[in-house]
Amino acid sequence: MTDAAALPGQPRGGVLTGPATARAVNVLAPNASAMTLDGTNTWIVSEPGSELAVVIDPGPLDEGHLDNVVGTVEKAGKRVALTLLTHGHPDHAEGAARFAELTRTRVRALDPALRLGDEGLGAGDVIAVGGLELRVVPTPGHTADSLCFHLPADRAVLTGDTILGRGTTVVAHPDGRLGDYLDSLRRLRSLTVDDGVHTVLPGHGPVLEDAQGAVEFYLAHRAHRLAQVETAVEDGHHTPAQVVAHVYADVDRSLWPAAELSVRAQLDYLREHGLI
Repeated sequence: MTDAAALPGQPRGGVLTGPATARAVNVLAPNASAMTLDGTNTWIVSEPGSELAVVIDPGPLDEGHLDNVVGTVEKAGKRVALTLLTHGHPDHAEGAARFAELTRTRVRALDPALRLGDEGLGAGDVIAVGGLELRVVPTPGHTADSLCFHLPADRAVLTGDTILGRGTTVVAHPDGRLGDYLDSLRRLRSLTVDDGVHTVLPGHGPVLEDAQGAVEFYLAHRAHRLAQVETAVEDGHHTPAQVVAHVYADVDRSLWPAAELSVRAQLDYLREHGLI
């Protein structure tokens, strides 16, 4: 058995559902798959002693899960005051409108199509609810509308799909762009260096105890994959499907369609920089 401390980001072992930090509690959605890992992490964040909570990524449109999230908040003696989205993929956002009905809350997101209410989210925004402070960190790349939320009091960052608790994420071409994603990873690295962030609360998978290690692993992984794709093209593998079969030969074939999205983003990046 591999020691979790030796893995990228030092993933926390044990049950995924439940308290993760002093201010963050996870409710795991029952939508496990090869792409969603154990399922979507729906995060409840609140200041200790406050009656108000913020829910990040209600997850899929699953009545049992949404009821479980509401029940978890109520059992803690709180009520949901606001719903936030890291991005618009269905496994994170499909249940948002129904959740807003159940809790009578607004939904704030970067994409206007996902909002319920007048307020969106953008760079520099600070969300203050019941003494809780969340800072919005734009992190496009996985998707154009991807955001992370910095939780300074817990020295943590909620990353959606930008950084996962296990494995690596997809750059979802054409909406996602590799150049943007690399910039976003560097932005997160600055949080670990300049702001002391050490905990990653991901959209899927376990909590990571070494945020800087996770970011450095992601940057190194992307550089390695990019070099592999460049070499594959030089060796005559020109279509995305050919590159996937060559570069991702050791990856489960069920994941190849997702890998092709990342390869398309990598090919675009190499062309834009005159490398192929």
